[in-house]
Amino acid sequence: MELPKQGIPSDELFASMRERKQQDADWEGGRTFSLVYPAGPEVDEILKRANELYMFENALNPFKFPSLRQMEVEVVEMTTGLLHGGEEAGGAMTSGGTESILMAMKSARERAKAERGVERPNMVVPYTAHPAFAKACHYFEIEQRQVPIDDDYRARVDAAADLIDDSTCVVVGSAPNYPFGVVDPIPELAGLAAERGISFHTDACLGGFMLPFLERLGEPVPPFDFRVPGVTTISADVHKYGYCTKGASVVAHRDGEHVRDYQLFMYDKWPGGVYGSFAMAGARPAAPIAAAWAILNALGEQGYVSLARTTLETTRKIQSGIAAIPGLAVFGEPAMSVMSFGSDTLDIMAIGDVLDDRGWHLDRQAGPDALHMMISPIHAQIADRLLADLREAAEKHGPSRGKQARYS
Repeated sequence: MELPKQGIPSDELFASMRERKQQDADWEGGRTFSLVYPAGPEVDEILKRANELYMFENALNPFKFPSLRQMEVEVVEMTTGLLHGGEEAGGAMTSGGTESILMAMKSARERAKAERGVERPNMVVPYTAHPAFAKACHYFEIEQRQVPIDDDYRARVDAAADLIDDSTCVVVGSAPNYPFGVVDPIPELAGLAAERGISFHTDACLGGFMLPFLERLGEPVPPFDFRVPGVTTISADVHKYGYCTKGASVVAHRDGEHVRDYQLFMYDKWPGGVYGSFAMAGARPAAPIAAAWAILNALGEQGYVSLARTTLETTRKIQSGIAAIPGLAVFGEPAMSVMSFGSDTLDIMAIGDVLDDRGWHLDRQAGPDALHMMISPIHAQIADRLLADLREAAEKHGPSRGKQARYS
């Protein structure tokens, strides 16, 4: 396509965009189970207004737009408060979980170099960890050492201990991991790191804005945050279960000075003056910062607890419905609303194809073959319909193609 010689009239332009949008997944109808986390029309309206108010500003320069800097600081403070960071904690906002992880890994590398003289660092990270850690290894020249998982889909502590050495710059655990929704043994892994003065990162991109509120509901939540000795950084996505529009995450440090010492990039050897950035990006959109601040304040603790209750009830309903279908089982013991399920007697991928044909969008996984789901509040409205279609698809497909599943 070439740039049009004359501009397209707005009516025609937006008609074309609406037509194209018809091809996209119906997240508003609860048909998606990743990528978007719908919390209802009231939340959507707040996000729209916040995004519109800060559509054009640039968060690169806090001196020109001090309101953005103030909102970012307050979002970070609210997040570290949820994670029990204490008065010494600090952090910064980023564009998403991947960038938060990148900045935490960059900080760990710089800390290992400054405090322990590590020149050729390695990272000890579970096999189930998000690919963002592999990306960090690629970008920052860190050797990746993968920790195998146990039968419960959590990282093996003994295997992690064998992989750590004097050049390890960071040990990682997930809360929860994306593939199975289980929380790694954070206290044990963080303890291994702390014994040797090594950074430890909890990837709570998924759990950072869900697990604290499940705990308030009296649910058993595995230890994962700054209450665990040895945890030095945590990533938590406001645009997941914080229900913000895309482009909002937080990387939090137990020691706020580390944000300045190891995360911040500063440069002044050019004609343009001092350039500083806490993230990979230079120019940053203002709207996600404003939307994050708005939704955290609009919902408050009570609002998040209410949404967590709805999500938990819906998750349990769907898990029970899956367990009631002969041949299907949820893998492991998910800690919250993220899970995968499969079968050793049915063709789970063929079942997924049937669900696709009926307008559902469940992600696929391999090792073992599985369908993956992340439950949002909106799924309370469609749980019965989904389970009915899933049962019909399961009754239609079996035996499996012989691929082995492993679940407990």
